[in-house]
Amino acid sequence: MQALMLLLWTGALLGQGSCQNNAGSPEEGSLDPDTTGVPVEEEDPFYKVPVNKLAAAVSNFGYDLYRMRSSGSPTANVLLSPLSVATAFSALSLGAEQRTESSLHRALYYDLISNPDIHGTYKELLASVTAPQKNFKSASRIVFERKLRVKSSFVAPLEKFYGTRPRILTGNPRMDLQEINNWMQAQMKGKVARSTREMPSGISILLLGVAYFKGQWVTKFDSRKTSLADFHLDEERTVRVPMMSDPKALLRYGLDSDLSCKIAQLPLTGSMSIIFFLPLKVTQNLTLIEESLTSEFIHDIDRELKTVEAVLTIPKLKLSFDGEVTKALQEMKLQSLFDSPDFSKITGKPIKLTQVEHRAVFEWSEDGAGTNPSPGLQPARLTFPLDYHLNQPFIFVLRDTDTGALLFIGKILDPRGT
Repeated sequence: MQALMLLLWTGALLGQGSCQNNAGSPEEGSLDPDTTGVPVEEEDPFYKVPVNKLAAAVSNFGYDLYRMRSSGSPTANVLLSPLSVATAFSALSLGAEQRTESSLHRALYYDLISNPDIHGTYKELLASVTAPQKNFKSASRIVFERKLRVKSSFVAPLEKFYGTRPRILTGNPRMDLQEINNWMQAQMKGKVARSTREMPSGISILLLGVAYFKGQWVTKFDSRKTSLADFHLDEERTVRVPMMSDPKALLRYGLDSDLSCKIAQLPLTGSMSIIFFLPLKVTQNLTLIEESLTSEFIHDIDRELKTVEAVLTIPKLKLSFDGEVTKALQEMKLQSLFDSPDFSKITGKPIKLTQVEHRAVFEWSEDGAGTNPSPGLQPARLTFPLDYHLNQPFIFVLRDTDTGALLFIGKILDPRGT
């Protein structure tokens, strides 16, 4: 424990308050000459790029959605790619009148950014995070009730900014499910299994967000070192799972004493990285860590972690999710969308949101770009060996380094599956 404390530094890793209130600024604040000496926080240059600021906003929506899902599933794994859901909501806002648009924009944190071209910037964000080298696929779709007449003034910008057209249900559940599955297979290149669940009845508006990611480490793991090892579900129960290992892994590391967790970041190809939050004790509740997650907090962590050499073990992972996130979204101050929204920019008929479906697959294995660490990475000199074993419940965040966008987030209580 004392050895770990040697790696604690001031700044973003000193807990939730200093990270979240700092909002990405490394300074105490500068004095505004027009005030009586009250410090004014300067905006981090990273967030002066419109696409980065938008990515932070929709990622904060994603962290909110994750918290709601996690609190509703306290004893189960949670896997989400919130960007696909955020994209569906952002696209839907094109058809909302002011009252309903304001509700959507508040949930997406658009009310905190001054960007007259939200949807044009979103198009840029999607192009960036789904570039071929990222290995990340994401798609969203709006499905409407049968025989609905949709205004062309809604369809045109939807296609322009989000690259998608709405789907009108036929009223035949089997045919509608088949069509949605075919669309999903085409978007995900067959990487996400077809859903076997029945089409819900009484649909007015159905939102669908799907995503797939298979990570490629910058430095691959030696498959000969992968072996079955214990994963501690809690203090008393263990399971045997395939664990990858690297006795001389280069990773970025920090200890957060306020959250009582060890944080590590591993780089992936395509300017992406995974940040792990590993509690110091297997019995520790993950809620405190979850409540701290914001775009700004993760951005600060990214700046503060130090490169070290460590003995690393990490479970091989392939997780999937196919289900509703409707209830979680209703609890995120979006209930009005399910009650009496105003979507008169879409159609003259009263319609409302009835269901939000999410399908996601996430996996990593030993695969990587090379066997040697990136040149130029100089680990900090330690006077003690450092171990980082993901052999107990943990949280991970997959982040696009270029934009800061949250692409996947997971709570892994049992790596054997969902």
